[in-house]
Amino acid sequence: MWDINPGYLNRHSLPGENRDLHAIVSIIVNKKKGYSNHPETVWWIGYCWALRQRHQLLVAEMSLRGVTDKSPVVIRDNEGVWPEAYIDEPFQQFQILKSKYHNKEQGRIPLPKNAQQLWSQHKYSMLARDVALYKKLGRDVSEMKSGREFSDEQVFHM
Repeated sequence: MWDINPGYLNRHSLPGENRDLHAIVSIIVNKKKGYSNHPETVWWIGYCWALRQRHQLLVAEMSLRGVTDKSPVVIRDNEGVWPEAYIDEPFQQFQILKSKYHNKEQGRIPLPKNAQQLWSQHKYSMLARDVALYKKLGRDVSEMKSGREFSDEQVFHM
């Protein structure tokens, strides 16, 4: 499963993540043994609200692409709490997708090559949520070396 915007996933990865998410929900809710110790499953234990939120993002992206999801995720705990760490940092997830999608279909949103592209793809969404943070991140991104490829964690720890 990914932590980045589902719009970056292609038409094969998007339903795949949805299936994986439902499998994790089933393991957690039904206390199934298979894959219960998998790092991805363990990572979500105690964060069912966040898992439900991720599902809502996937469903919204699938809807944009004309796909209907008929299997809601109704679990929740620790409302408003997301896991504090990542299995793979977001910048690594972009790198993984870049290699995975090499010479293949891309997602709806083009994979960003640098912080400026990432910012341009999401700045209005940020503005709608938090004006002060929007201004701070805008300044931080403008101070970064223009055109710099994603190569270190600094981009996602502003």
